Amino acid sequence: MQISLNGIKNLIKFFSSDDDTGSTNRIAKTFTALQKQKRKALIPFITAGDPNPEITVQLMNQLVQSGADIIELGVPFSDPMADGPTIQRSSERALKHHVSLNDVLDMVAIFRKSDTNTPVVLMGYANPIEALGYETFAAKAKDCGVDGVLIVDYPPEESNEWVRCLDQHGIDTIFLLSPTTPQERIRQVAGMAKGYIYYVSLKGVTGASHLDLQDVSAMVGQLRNYISIPIGVGFGIRDGATAKAVAGLADAVVVGSRIIEEIEKSPDAELLSNVGDLLSALRKAIDEN
Repeated sequence: MQISLNGIKNLIKFFSSDDDTGSTNRIAKTFTALQKQKRKALIPFITAGDPNPEITVQLMNQLVQSGADIIELGVPFSDPMADGPTIQRSSERALKHHVSLNDVLDMVAIFRKSDTNTPVVLMGYANPIEALGYETFAAKAKDCGVDGVLIVDYPPEESNEWVRCLDQHGIDTIFLLSPTTPQERIRQVAGMAKGYIYYVSLKGVTGASHLDLQDVSAMVGQLRNYISIPIGVGFGIRDGATAKAVAGLADAVVVGSRIIEEIEKSPDAELLSNVGDLLSALRKAIDEN
């Protein structure tokens, strides 16, 4: 049997794409597997180092055990302008322990020793990245097992070099879109983003309420005219009923402030179990679709 050169190239591409060490592939594989199962992704957010650095990896493992498909890990920052008071406080608690971007990368590396499958997306702000440098950050992130990065204050118009650098290291660049994003920017993001789109369902900061599901449905429908990768919806999701409703509209449900609140109010001895119970309830609600 003869195999053409193109056939050989396709075989190489196929087997390369199945390599679990490829960080980009973890996100793609997760959504592909969920799609086959007709399920939606649950993406919890926690801030690295909150309430202390020692518990972060334990929390990440607990999230996975309780139904998380992808973990968004916040990089603590002193001026988190897109975040409401709840997540701001989580950054403050982490920064009291002097948690840096390098510390966050070390946490991901430790997590990877026990979990090589669950995608990890870093979420944060530009200053720590700028201080480290694109190339240094991307290389370290790749080595530690980071799959995607969402930097709130990198607009697409100024992100060509950033996207190129992450692409070279096989890391997905994830962008935010909101109810006020103009069509031209949506088109631009559609051509740059990888992994998934994070649609901010509300005007305002994280932790806001008054989620209008009709508005979310209409906007997600519009986004699908431009965007072929999965769409996750976050902001304002605080209970199982809302998570279930959003899962019926999007490919992923992102929950942040509600989880941080549970961390904030839980005694140390009950923290992991309380967060696990919360996430399990959200997982169950989402899977009822």
